Amino acid sequence: MYVCCVKNPKLKANKTTKTKFLPRQKGDLLISYDVSQAYKNNYLAQVTIENRHPLGRLDHWNLTWEWMRGEFINSLKGAYVRKVDISGCLNGKVGEYYGDMDFSKVLNCEKKPILFDLPPEKADDAQMGKIPFCCRNGTLLPETMDSTKSKSAFVIEVFKIPPDLNRTTIYPPHKWKIVGDLNPGYRCGAPIRVEPAQSPDPTGVEAVKYAIASWQIVCNISRPTKGNSRCCVTFSAYYNKSAIPCDTCACGCEDTAKCNPNKPAMLLPPEALLVPFENRSVKAKAWAQIQHFKVPKPLPCGDNCGVSINWHVSSDYKQGWAARLTLFNWKSINFENWFTAVQFKKAGSGYERMFSFNATLLKELNNTIFIQGIEGMNYLIGKKNGSDPENDPDVPGKQQSVVTFKKSGKTWPDIAKGDGFPTKVLFNGEECALPSRIPVSTGIRFSVSLSLLFLCKFVSFLLIQGLN
Repeated sequence: MYVCCVKNPKLKANKTTKTKFLPRQKGDLLISYDVSQAYKNNYLAQVTIENRHPLGRLDHWNLTWEWMRGEFINSLKGAYVRKVDISGCLNGKVGEYYGDMDFSKVLNCEKKPILFDLPPEKADDAQMGKIPFCCRNGTLLPETMDSTKSKSAFVIEVFKIPPDLNRTTIYPPHKWKIVGDLNPGYRCGAPIRVEPAQSPDPTGVEAVKYAIASWQIVCNISRPTKGNSRCCVTFSAYYNKSAIPCDTCACGCEDTAKCNPNKPAMLLPPEALLVPFENRSVKAKAWAQIQHFKVPKPLPCGDNCGVSINWHVSSDYKQGWAARLTLFNWKSINFENWFTAVQFKKAGSGYERMFSFNATLLKELNNTIFIQGIEGMNYLIGKKNGSDPENDPDVPGKQQSVVTFKKSGKTWPDIAKGDGFPTKVLFNGEECALPSRIPVSTGIRFSVSLSLLFLCKFVSFLLIQGLN
C-alpha cells in the first residue's frame, strides 16, 4: 500500500501568541528581579545589582522598596534586613490567612523594608550566604576599577496573600531606592517586565536555565543640587598666599543661629586647611588682619562636608606644570579602596605622571584622570583625636600625591589664568562641590627688551660721567 500526501493550499497554520516584553534598558545602575521558583502562596526571587557607570560607586549600600499587594519577606540569603519586624503580619489580612503560621521565623513584615549586604565572612555561611556575588559589605566598584566587584546579588523568599494565590500572579515591589555612605545619589524608575533572565544550569552541564519572570529597575545618577553635596574642593596656588576654602554650606547647613549661611567663605592661610572648621576662626581672623581683608559679622558658616580635597598648583614652567592633590577625611568612618576623578577644560589631555597614587587618563570620558591609591595606600582612615583631646583639634585622615602635566596640543593651557584647576571632581562617585572662585596671581610680570635695557644702562653711564 502506498500513501501520497499533498499539502492543502487552503489550510492556514495556527499562529501561536508569544508574550511580548520590553527590551532591557541601559543605565548607571541596573537592578534585576528574577523569579526562579513559584508556588501558590510564595515565590523565590534573585535580586541582582550591577554598577554600569564608569565612575559610579556604592559603599555599604542600603536598598529599600514598597510592597504593593501585602507581601512580606519570609527569608533572605546573601543580604539581611535592618529591622526584624513581624508586627505587620500579626494583624490584618496576613494574620487572618496565615492563622496557623509561626511568625517567629518570619524575617520582615514592613511595607517598606530596608535591606543591606552581608560582610565577607558570611559568604560561605550555609544559612545566610552561598549566593554568587553576595557578601561584599555593600561595595559596588566601577568596572574601570575592578570588574569582578561591580555586581551584588541576594535571594529573597516572598509570601503573598489573597487574591494573588496563583503561581503566575506575581507583582514586583515598586518605589525602589538605593543609597551608600558617601556616594552619588541614584534615582530609580518603576520595574518593567523584560525577557526572562538566563543563567547557567546549576547541574554544571552545558545548558541554560530561564527565570519564570523577570523585571528590570533602571537607576541613574542624579547630580547633587547646591548645598546637598557630601564632599567639597579647596583651591590654592604657588602664586597666591591665600587658600580658597570650600564654599559656605557646600554640604548643607543645619544650624545657622551663630553664623551667616549667605556670606562667602573667608580666605585662609594654607596650613588652616589641616584644621577642622570649628577651630579655624582664630586663624581666619588673624589672616584677614594681616592681608587687610574684611571680617564679616557674623562669620560665614562652615562647609559641613565629610571629605574635602585640596588641589594646589605647585609650579608652572615652559614645558609643563605640576599640582598637589590632598585628600582629607573629616568623618569617623574609613574609606577602603577609595578613588577620585578630576576633569579639566583644557589641561587634562596633558596628564603625564602621578607619584604616590595610581592614575589613568580616560580619554573616552572627556580626558578624566581616574586616581586610586596604590596597594598599601588605598585606605583613607577617618579622623582621630589630637595629641591632647581636650586642647588639640581633631586630626583628619590624609593622603597626598604630586601630579605632573605636559603642555602640548592645540589647546595650550594658561595656568596663571585658571586652566590648572579642575572643572569637575568626584570622590567615590560623588560629585564634589567646587569653590565659586579660583586663586588669582598677585605678582606683576614685566617684559623688557634687551635693547631697551642696554639703552637705560648707557644713559645712566652718561649721567654719571656728567656729574663727575
